[in-house]
Amino acid sequence: MDDEFNVTYITLSGYAEMGKSRYLYFVIMFTVYILAILFSVTIVYLICMHKNLHEPMYIFIASLLMNSIVYNTAMYPNLLVNFFTEKPIISYSACLFQLFLYYFLSASDFLLLSAMAYDRYVSICKPLQYPNIMRKTTVSIILGVAWFVPAFQIAVSIILSSRKLCHFTLNAIFCNNSVYSLQCVGSEAKAIFDLFALLSLALLPLLFIIFTYIRILIITYRSGREVRKKAAQTCLPHLVVLLIFTFLCAYDVIVIQLDVASEIHLIMTLQAFLYYPLFYPIIYGLKMKEISKHLKRLFCQAKVI
Repeated sequence: MDDEFNVTYITLSGYAEMGKSRYLYFVIMFTVYILAILFSVTIVYLICMHKNLHEPMYIFIASLLMNSIVYNTAMYPNLLVNFFTEKPIISYSACLFQLFLYYFLSASDFLLLSAMAYDRYVSICKPLQYPNIMRKTTVSIILGVAWFVPAFQIAVSIILSSRKLCHFTLNAIFCNNSVYSLQCVGSEAKAIFDLFALLSLALLPLLFIIFTYIRILIITYRSGREVRKKAAQTCLPHLVVLLIFTFLCAYDVIVIQLDVASEIHLIMTLQAFLYYPLFYPIIYGLKMKEISKHLKRLFCQAKVI
């Protein structure tokens, strides 16, 4: 606590546990950060520039990548600087803002993945009705919901959790829900609201995604080989991203409830920064046929120049 300025500071002890390995982690994370920003911006640029990519599926992919760009830009610079700081600290207000961004963007990704699952369901299972269902207005409403609803719910949760701290050392490298363990007293209202937010922003979207993909599998199984091939090409990248994203989110939600060993907690936390940011641009850039095609043309033009 800094009495002179009446600002509460939290020490991030996760960096100390890395020892000399912190410099290796710095190199890896700096490389991941640069590549993730470069790939994501490139794919968003291609989607904006090419009219054949102005379809709902690619718009949702661009929205996911924009979330990723904001997430990486907000999180990585501070993380990278802390690797060279003897005693990394963060103000409580900055910690809560970091907490807001982390969970807002994660919840938004869940809703966008749900929208992509629905888009694939309509495209494969109701192709004749697709233009009438997935209109520009519908896509705009879905994007508005995917960004506004998580922002509102996470903001309310943060406001309810703004309580006095009794502990000032966080066993982490950034502010996630472990910060609640530092508070003197928990909030029953916050616990109830967080349960509602978890259901509406994660569990229900996850169940919806599972339901839509099961329906797609059933219908494509009854259809011809070409339909099954098309479904595999467009759905497999989404499923891979969904499985990894769900696993990381599930761990983050339950870690506050469990007495997890600090080494395991640190390793699992690092997964969100060591490779996951590259998943969206690599999977959607290489596995989505149309995006991959434009990427190859772009790189071929660069070589000629």
